[in-house]
Parts: sequence; C-alpha cells; structure tokens
Amino acid sequence: MNIYDYLVIGGGSGGLASARRAAQHGARVALIERGRLGGTCVNVGCVPKKIMWNAAAVAEALHDAKGYGFDVSVERLDWARLKRARDAYVARLNGIYGDNLEKDGVERIEGSAELIRADAVRVGAREITARHVLIATGSHPRVPVVPGVELGITSDGFFDLERQPERVAIVGAGYVGVELAGVFSALGTRVTLFFRHPLPLNHFDPLIAEGVNEHLAQAGIQLVPNGEPVRADSDADGRISLACAGGARFTGFDCLLWATGRDPNVAGLGLERIGVRQDAMQYVLVDEWQNTNLEGVHAIGDVTGCAMLTPVAIAAGRKLAERLFGGDLTAKLDYADIPSVVFSHPPVGSVGLTEPEARERFGAGEVRSYVRRFTNIYHAVTEQRSTTFMKLVVAGAEERVVGIHVVGRGADELIQGFAVALRMGATKRDFDRTVAIHPTAAEELVTLR
Repeated sequence: MNIYDYLVIGGGSGGLASARRAAQHGARVALIERGRLGGTCVNVGCVPKKIMWNAAAVAEALHDAKGYGFDVSVERLDWARLKRARDAYVARLNGIYGDNLEKDGVERIEGSAELIRADAVRVGAREITARHVLIATGSHPRVPVVPGVELGITSDGFFDLERQPERVAIVGAGYVGVELAGVFSALGTRVTLFFRHPLPLNHFDPLIAEGVNEHLAQAGIQLVPNGEPVRADSDADGRISLACAGGARFTGFDCLLWATGRDPNVAGLGLERIGVRQDAMQYVLVDEWQNTNLEGVHAIGDVTGCAMLTPVAIAAGRKLAERLFGGDLTAKLDYADIPSVVFSHPPVGSVGLTEPEARERFGAGEVRSYVRRFTNIYHAVTEQRSTTFMKLVVAGAEERVVGIHVVGRGADELIQGFAVALRMGATKRDFDRTVAIHPTAAEELVTLR
C-alpha cells in the first residue's frame, strides 16, 4: 500500500523528529532518505564537529597543564585514530536513528524523492501518495564561482581528511569558518582565515565580532579581513595559492576549505513543476505554520533558510506534527529569541537582539548595554590568558533584557539558562536580585553595573 497520512522527504534531524512524533500520534508515516540517517548534523555537522572541538579543547588543556603543575609531554596527534573513533560514533548514531524509526512504526524508504503532485511523490518506479508531505531535505555547502574552486574542499570534505594539513586556508568567517579555524589551530595546523568583512561573525553583536577577532589573532591565526579570493592555483608540488581582490596573493597551503555559506537541497525535487514557491536563493517559502503555498505541502529546517540550526528544525518538525496529527491546532514554533552557540575557542553564546538591532527596534534612547571584560579564573596560572566578553542589552524604562552576548570559557553552557530568563521577560533588576554563584563566569551577568 502506498497511501500514507504523512510523507517526510529527508532523514535529517528535523525530518526524523517530525516523522516520529506524527507516528506516535497514530499517523501512518513514511520517510524517504537517499543517504545516511541524521542529515548534516549527525554526519558532517554538529556531532562530528563537536568531537573535533573537544579534541581541540583537550589540546588546549594539555598546553595549560604546565601552569597547574603537571609535567605533560605530548608527542603528536594521531589524526587517523581520532577520525576512526569519530566515524565509528557517527555510524552508531546512524543505526540508532534507524532503530528509532522502526520502533515508532515509521516506514523507511531509501532513494531520491520527486514531487509529482501536492499529494504524490515518486521514488524510483514507486508512486506514493499522502495527505501531507513534508520537505525536510536540508542544505549543502556553497562554493564560490572562482577559477580553481575545485582545489578546495568544504566542511563536508573536512570530515573526510585522512591526515592533518600543515597549512590551511579557510575562506569565510561565519559559524563554520570560525569553528574549523579554531579546531585546526588548536590541533597544530597553521591557519589563514579570509573573510569579506572587517570582522568575523559580522551578523552577531559587535562585541562578539570584536572578541572573536581578538581570540583568533591571539591563537596565532593569520586574519585577512576584507579579503575576498578571486582565484585559486596549485603548483607542481600540489601547494595551493590564493589571489584576492586588490592583488594580494597568499601561497604555500596544502589544504583550502570553502566556508562560504549553504544552499538548499532542492535539486530534483520537482518543486518548480508542481508550483512550490521559492525565493531567489531557492529556499522554500513557508508561513508561520510551516505551510508552503500548496495545501498539504509543508517544509522545515535548512531548506527554508529560517534559523538554520538543528534544534530549530527539530522543534519546528515536532510542532508541525502536533498540529497535523496531535490535535493541537495552535502548535507552531516561535522563531523569536532563539539561542545559538558558535563552538569557537573560546566559545560564543548569544540570544536575543544585538545592540544595533535593539536600537533600531526600540529607538536609540530606549536601549542601554552593560558590558564586562575580564579574565576567567581558569587562566590565573596559565601562560596564555584570554579575555571573556559579556554584554546585556536592555530596553525601556523597566530595562527588560532583550539581548545576551558572551564570548569566553563556558559561554556555550551558560547561555541556555539565561535564554530561558530572556524569553520569560526578565529585567535587569531580576538579574540584579539573583544571588551570584562564586567563582564562576556566569556570576558576572548578574553583577553588571
């Protein structure tokens, strides 16, 4: 039988979450995926990236151990061994996702999906119909249109590297570029980071951009701001060079990594043929309920271009399933004030409005920021010191907290709890009335003056 209540195209985090939740409500569900279950996050994103970030953090801790009295000597990193362990963990997760689908009664269909009508999909020679179809196909790394682009890899290719590069050029300083630059550098690779703007992470609060820029430079990473490569070449020895707009040339790299954004996975889906609306970048357009312009066709996650984060896709997918099959007709994801973390070295935590955004929304006279810079006590005895940056952005006479931005050790963990406070409408006075936990970095956010 090829008739379902819910047909999910894409076995990434969002598609899996939505399919399972719908099945748990009694819907007859099938999920179509042509690759490994888990999508970008599990296979070439969040999960293996965090393992590499952890490895880099271990390297930093070993470097700092001398300051704490340990006589530690590390000969080298066995990159191949680390890769084998990381890949084995990812493979276990692939299996767990498959088991979970089976447990919840979701039929798994392997292959590429093509929409032939709003209620029908073709997979190979099989035609499948459903009352509701979900497009959750995710995204893939974008590469620039420049001569020699094929000499580089993307973040996907990073996880295929069998050996550690000696010198790497990374083009792009968003999440991916900054994170991989930090990993490479901490593990001993010499890194040059190219980015189009004066500072990295230019979409974040200026305090974060400035703080991360300082940490990248302190780590010994060569920064090339306003540096837009226009050509890549390689010599007889396989060494790669980059020429930038303006004439500057950089040579001697054995690895080039493009971190220049992501594009939606829509090729071959047949969206144009059946009339699903897309924007100029080919992202699928949806309303606040995750509906496309065609009745019964929905989309979530990276393919929509909205807050391209794994927990967002999961939350949106579950909310959609609750609305369609769980009886909660009001269920939808609130996209405001979504917390995010950049796993840089040290990490970044951010939630709410940047200071410029707050001034634009509320008016410059209604916004105030509280800022602190300090050295974490962890660095009291280490050779290398790094600064922690914190900012509260508040608005109105009551000083409601509308933005929290942190760069520093522990930022990735502390931002989750503070995000709850921000979403509940906490004010600066609420923060002030909270007794600090000493000695921690988090206490600085409740003692700002």
